[in-house]
Amino acid sequence: MMSGSASAADMAVKALKAPPAPAFDPWDIAFGAAIMNDYVFRGITQSNHKPSVAAYFEPRFNVNKDLQFYVGVAGESISFPNRAAAEIDVYGGIRPTFGAFAFDIGVWGYLYPGGTCQFGGTGFDASGRFQGAECAANALANGNTMKKDVSFFEVYGKMNYTVNDNWTFGVTEFYTPSFLNSGAWGNYASVTGKYTAPSTVFGSSGVGMYVSGEFGRQWFGTTDSFYGTAAFPNGIKYADYNTWNIGVGFTYKVFTLDLRYSDTDLSKGNCNAFTGDFTAGGTTSVTPINPTGLGSKWCGATGIAKLSVDLTAMTNLK
Repeated sequence: MMSGSASAADMAVKALKAPPAPAFDPWDIAFGAAIMNDYVFRGITQSNHKPSVAAYFEPRFNVNKDLQFYVGVAGESISFPNRAAAEIDVYGGIRPTFGAFAFDIGVWGYLYPGGTCQFGGTGFDASGRFQGAECAANALANGNTMKKDVSFFEVYGKMNYTVNDNWTFGVTEFYTPSFLNSGAWGNYASVTGKYTAPSTVFGSSGVGMYVSGEFGRQWFGTTDSFYGTAAFPNGIKYADYNTWNIGVGFTYKVFTLDLRYSDTDLSKGNCNAFTGDFTAGGTTSVTPINPTGLGSKWCGATGIAKLSVDLTAMTNLK
């Protein structure tokens, strides 16, 4: 028996083949939707402090783990003085990563279809065509003005630095030659910060938490004559302003609940001159660019509650 048997140590061992590495698929799609009590953009409500819904669709091409190209389309419900139907965003860019530094460089177009012309300035558009009849028919009760077409685009750059699993800091820069098609150039820069709590904060529930904030400044040039006043017939220099926000967010799987405080240092008068707020009233908020004295609450402190869902095809639809 001993001569006819082999011990385990003497038996030949057959090597197991390693499983093949999964094929690299460079394509992915991110998409999602949100509902919020107020759509605020750089400290200023875009929805007249009313609820808004949003959605986006973003195809992506990953050259490798450190380089991504993307395009996207998004939409938000708004409430503008020119009665535009919605905000439609079309954008694209590149996202390179170098170690702890992540960059995002691209172009963003803001489209506002369905607008009607509001009478204002000289009554002529940028092409010199008289708009009196159309504008007068759609005039706002408080006398404010806004062009029929306020679509515009921005070029932008963002950089985030990841310190560790908990801390991320960033800077942003956006520039447009004509903000809201007003003729005034716009430049926005900000600094951002985010703290992501350890996953153990809520035990094994799967709930995550973060705290984030931003401080930014918006600079402007001078508008064209459509927004001119008696003192500035060729256009007004929009007031530059600071804006800031801070909030806390809770995540669960693909869902995020973000609760945020937002504010600016724009006066009610300068806010009215910039927004053309159809709800503005009063006569005491006089500034050099706001001779009517109308005051707007669209640029003041507000609280924002936003519930969103975000998915990617490679992660969530496999």
